[in-house]
Amino acid sequence: MKHLTVLVVLLLALVVSGCAAVTPSTQPPKANADAMAVSNYRIGVDDQLQVSVWHNPDLSVSVPVRPDGKITVPLIGDVQAGGQTPEEVAVVIRDKLKAYVRDPQVAVILTQLRSHEYLARVRVTGAVRTPVSLPYRPGMTVLDVVLAAGGVTEFASPDRTELYRHAGQGDNQAYAVRLGKILNDGDLATNYPLQPGDVITVPQRSF
Repeated sequence: MKHLTVLVVLLLALVVSGCAAVTPSTQPPKANADAMAVSNYRIGVDDQLQVSVWHNPDLSVSVPVRPDGKITVPLIGDVQAGGQTPEEVAVVIRDKLKAYVRDPQVAVILTQLRSHEYLARVRVTGAVRTPVSLPYRPGMTVLDVVLAAGGVTEFASPDRTELYRHAGQGDNQAYAVRLGKILNDGDLATNYPLQPGDVITVPQRSF
């Protein structure tokens, strides 16, 4: 009996510690600089590219990336751009132009980022009208994403909303969001700025 009591106490301790581990923080979320940066951006469909060939203005063009991922360059025709970096596309164009131009100097610049294929997103799930996944945009806040989801449902418990943010090494940190106060009272204290990869979860009321 004594051993059983000890076992029960240990199990309760594990349950309590597990609950404590998922308790959302009431502190403002910390910005993760690494998540805000996009390194080695790869070109996507509808991106606008400026191809410049030094001393050859007739070969320099501004072109969109077609649905097949290609662009058309004077003299050499179609070039695969989708899935490549601007530097990689410049090398391909340079190599093809060598058959027509002596020592071509080529630069490819991304002038308009229109594709969302390689952009991180933010998401809102749970008791909202339309759970959505949205391309991240600088300046986005909790309220922006919730409004994009059509607001909360009548079954929501908005003041128990949580914001989940990647904390490194595969871990996520939860932050408490008082969504009811934001929507009903205009209290923006927890209307936190978002960053790529954030997930907002609006729970249902317990009946």
